[in-house]
Amino acid sequence: MPNAGIIGLGAYLPERCMTNKEFEEFIDTSDEWIRTRTGIAQRRVAAEHEATSDLATKAAQAALENAGITAEEIDLIIVATVSPDMMFPATACLVQDALGATKAGAFDLQAGCSGFIYGVSVASQFIKTGVYKYCLVIGAETISRILDYQDRNTCVLFGDGAGAAVVGPVEEGYGIMSMELGSDGSGGKYLSLPAGCTRLPASEQTVADRLHYVNMNGKEVFKFAARTVPDAAERLIEKAGIAKSDIDWFIPHQANTRIIEAVMKRLDQPMDKAFMNIENYGNMSGASVPVAMYEAVMQGKVKKGDVVLSIGFGTGLTWGGIVLKWAF
Repeated sequence: MPNAGIIGLGAYLPERCMTNKEFEEFIDTSDEWIRTRTGIAQRRVAAEHEATSDLATKAAQAALENAGITAEEIDLIIVATVSPDMMFPATACLVQDALGATKAGAFDLQAGCSGFIYGVSVASQFIKTGVYKYCLVIGAETISRILDYQDRNTCVLFGDGAGAAVVGPVEEGYGIMSMELGSDGSGGKYLSLPAGCTRLPASEQTVADRLHYVNMNGKEVFKFAARTVPDAAERLIEKAGIAKSDIDWFIPHQANTRIIEAVMKRLDQPMDKAFMNIENYGNMSGASVPVAMYEAVMQGKVKKGDVVLSIGFGTGLTWGGIVLKWAF
């Protein structure tokens, strides 16, 4: 079976940059409070005319160009998002049409901040089995549209953006070395968007109760991540048959600087091996990991032959990780 790996990356960030200072104008918070607890200084916010499919399409176009292939060569499109254009059709179908990827199947994948890793893991199976040659995996969020700007515990954390990867066959010795997907549904209540579907259909009462916005118990999610991510990282390293010191770069979900520091300490690895851009973009949910990967490559940090460990974690509660030897 062919090896599967990432062969091209792209990203798109909305133009508007919202700083911490802006929040001081309408909620009880401060730049210092946000920075010290999260590491976030600013985030991007989509323009009024932009929806998730728009962000995803632009990131996908950049990834296709980076990979040197055309939209017509794509066999499958997976969009990982918790903020789709609409409940249906799938955002992936809208992207497929916008790209002109006429032979591609398309579907959305909902695993929250773990979504991109889930998507790459799914796509890699199609490549390894020879069913498909090229899959496009996109993590895209316009999460600003579902934030409660009266809740300082959530609205300061998130940002909009999109990152995309072309997953395809790579030369022997490169590509995905190990992967793991996991979930703990008992913690689903800690991070959710409660209303708008079959459990709590939209009504005057759900709107009045502000149940159509992200609801999060930050303390419980932090505990979950601090416990789960290091364990998953150690299992991924063992499955890959390598030592911790063999990891050149750790590219985690950009949720909180403290979580990343805790993971690196647990792995007994220096912080300069962890790529972080949370300061500039906040938590972009499903877009977080692919945008970080894109920037790490564009900045010349991740190079061909480097061993990269990447982990996402979030609503579900879910986690997903991969170790791969970088192929370009």
